Amino acid sequence: MKQFQFFKALLILTAVLSATSCSKDDIQDNNQSTQITVKLKSSNQPSSKLYLDIEDVQIRIVENSNSTSSWKSLNTISQGVFNVSDLKEDNTLLLVDDFEIEATYVYEIRLVLGDNNFMNISNVLHSLDLGNAKPSNIIETQLNSKRRYDMVIDIDLEKSVSYNQEENIMILNPKLYTAIRQIEY
Repeated sequence: MKQFQFFKALLILTAVLSATSCSKDDIQDNNQSTQITVKLKSSNQPSSKLYLDIEDVQIRIVENSNSTSSWKSLNTISQGVFNVSDLKEDNTLLLVDDFEIEATYVYEIRLVLGDNNFMNISNVLHSLDLGNAKPSNIIETQLNSKRRYDMVIDIDLEKSVSYNQEENIMILNPKLYTAIRQIEY
């Protein structure tokens, strides 16, 4: 009699497990996210050192660039004033580290700079006027889910700084180029 109850319990347990189990193909992964890493480097080294006040890195995910919801912050981990003159191919500044966002179309990427940008010319600090410039780079790319994107923003230092003789000020208008590498995970 005990054997019969044991087999009956085993039969019920098997029926329950087979009814609730599923294969890997039956499981749907609804994760529509992707990860972004952003680094900054400079393509040339001017004779004077250039310091940028980095506040944020943002991407534009809405076609209308004037919309308040068109720009999304990537949670920049490196904020503050940095000497970008020393950033080269092997010495980049990590700005965003594997930030997870929903897969979407990206129109632009931009650096949000503060007011403390300057150049060191012969040990004399010269403030750089940013004016209304919002350094950005059009990238127009679809970010696919289950991917990791490495973006390297390359700033051309020689073309980014100019001198305005009429106003006697140095102007910062960063010239950016962005390389994007997609990695599947």
